[in-house]
Amino acid sequence: MSRQKDEKEVENFFVANFVSCNDPETLWIGEIMKEGDERFQQWQKKVQSLSYLFKQESQTLFEENKFDDVFNCSKGHPPLLKKFLSGNISLETLVIYDRIFLFGNKFDKKLKDPVWETVSRRIKKYSPFLHIDVLSYRKILKEVILGEK
Repeated sequence: MSRQKDEKEVENFFVANFVSCNDPETLWIGEIMKEGDERFQQWQKKVQSLSYLFKQESQTLFEENKFDDVFNCSKGHPPLLKKFLSGNISLETLVIYDRIFLFGNKFDKKLKDPVWETVSRRIKKYSPFLHIDVLSYRKILKEVILGEK
């Protein structure tokens, strides 16, 4: 693989494979060899269209929920987490929301269950590898919430 790809591509290849599986701790090399290239291509497409994906997922989220309710974890899992667990919001969108609102530490203190702990760990591990311009995503979010253009 190192002969076919440069160092950054190899890193992205492994990131794509670990992010796309449900439990990265159980991912084995045979699975990476068998499905790795396809996962990498799908991940590249997702990252290239990330601003569009983020906008679409945010619109869905805020059509059904008020802004204050999205991060409210006083009654258990907040709508943001429920949307992720149901597959309606991607891990990338969660990472972007965490970069904008820094909700992860607050959730870590309030939610003491294995479901959130697993998601929290995935957000923290993936965040350094997702290179985004936070200001542009804030602008997209502002357009979605306030209906501006």
